[in-house]
Amino acid sequence: MKAVIDIETLPAPKETEPLLRELYERRPGRATSFDEYWRGTSFSGNFGRLYCIGLALGDDAASVLQGEEPAMLTQFWQMVAKASLFIGHNILEFDLPFIYKRSIIHGIKPSHQLSFARYRSSPIFDTMREWDNWSTPSTSLDQLAKILGLASSKQGMDGSLVYAAYLKGQHQAVYDYCARDVELTRQIYQRLTFQSKT
Repeated sequence: MKAVIDIETLPAPKETEPLLRELYERRPGRATSFDEYWRGTSFSGNFGRLYCIGLALGDDAASVLQGEEPAMLTQFWQMVAKASLFIGHNILEFDLPFIYKRSIIHGIKPSHQLSFARYRSSPIFDTMREWDNWSTPSTSLDQLAKILGLASSKQGMDGSLVYAAYLKGQHQAVYDYCARDVELTRQIYQRLTFQSKT
């Protein structure tokens, strides 16, 4: 069974601010301010949080897991227990590592011990890496959709707007966007593997 995945994430919770300030003062990286550093935590499962997990199993329509992170992760691993192939765009370096880290932090044992080895298309098929033949720079999901003549999943929402939507309580807009990304990723996978011509 194939599992197509996409996640939306949030920066670290406010209660981690003292620790993050300490880390920022030691090594700010490329951030020019603490706020920029803090917002950047949404790109790593070290301190960032899962907002939602989009998932499509087999030929089923995409669903979006939401709620408290531990419950979301528990449900996710139960749902993908029989999956033999995990599909996503930048899934090798972002989505699955993020999910794994958050699972470990919450003490939730994954139902799969996946290998994150590069240069292979199973058990993880990364549409970004497959399209770019494992080279850089990388092609975004939206750009690849346009290259292949597929409808964009953005429709007024993209990753840079997720946190603002969260703060405004516009949760459904984010969940819908996540589901569209999953469906688009499945279409791209089908094109890359010649299962669909249009």
